[in-house]
Amino acid sequence: MDLTVFLVQVLNGVQYGFLLFLVSSGLTLVFGIMGIINLAHGAFYMFGAYIVFWLNGVLGNFFMAILLGVPIMIVLSLVIERFAISYLYQRDHLCQLLLTYGLILILNEAQLLIWGSDFYSVPVPEILSGRIALTENQDYPIYRLFISVVGLLLAGGMYLVIQKTRLGMIVRAGASNREMVEVLGININLVFSIVFSVGAALAAFSGMIAAPVSSVFPGMGNGILIVSFVVVVIGGIGSIKGAFIGAMLIGLATTFGQVLLPNLASMVVYALMAGILVWRPQGLYGRTTSS
Repeated sequence: MDLTVFLVQVLNGVQYGFLLFLVSSGLTLVFGIMGIINLAHGAFYMFGAYIVFWLNGVLGNFFMAILLGVPIMIVLSLVIERFAISYLYQRDHLCQLLLTYGLILILNEAQLLIWGSDFYSVPVPEILSGRIALTENQDYPIYRLFISVVGLLLAGGMYLVIQKTRLGMIVRAGASNREMVEVLGININLVFSIVFSVGAALAAFSGMIAAPVSSVFPGMGNGILIVSFVVVVIGGIGSIKGAFIGAMLIGLATTFGQVLLPNLASMVVYALMAGILVWRPQGLYGRTTSS
């Protein structure tokens, strides 16, 4: 593998890592703060892709489709949180698994009723359709760099919100001790609604910006949900920093695994997870529990 090919694979791994981070950061927030195992999180990724496909066809503008699609997904997530997820706050994980699995079935059927079972594609916006020359014989799509830049900006924005704002302080406190936050007079139900809608919006947005580089098809969120759970476990439940590091590790491991070990590529991710958990059972940035 020469230097140029290596650089291309690094860029591909980082771009995939940012997509995973957008999905897994919402997943780790919902689980770390609300204590909810949301199996339907990948369905938001799928709906985001389908909504941007639909709106892009109607409006003819990819960026306007995203600007309208994100609020639609926020409203949808708030409805789901109010009429389904809110009943799980005092229930055990088995109830959470059963209900959120039911949500997967409902959302998948809704997708089939609205858009059918065909595979669709979303064209890359013309302004981002070019390629950047890396060498005389090798170039790289501008849109993939755009995904990485957007992911970096969102990661930085999330860090600032969580570390430097009052809302972020409440979110961090809720991740540590939900009962104490409620005792302090903070409306924990409102915090839960905000966290769930933000998590769903991040997953949907990830599906939206990923649509031009992958097909839009039924059940497309299932695969990324599994990998996102791996990211959350590696990074540590409830840790945004851990989700970021874990997503980058998985992104690079997946990309180089497919190039260097194509027959074992599907095992590389889980081998990495197993190795990290042997070293740190709570994940890279997870909180240790005392007996």
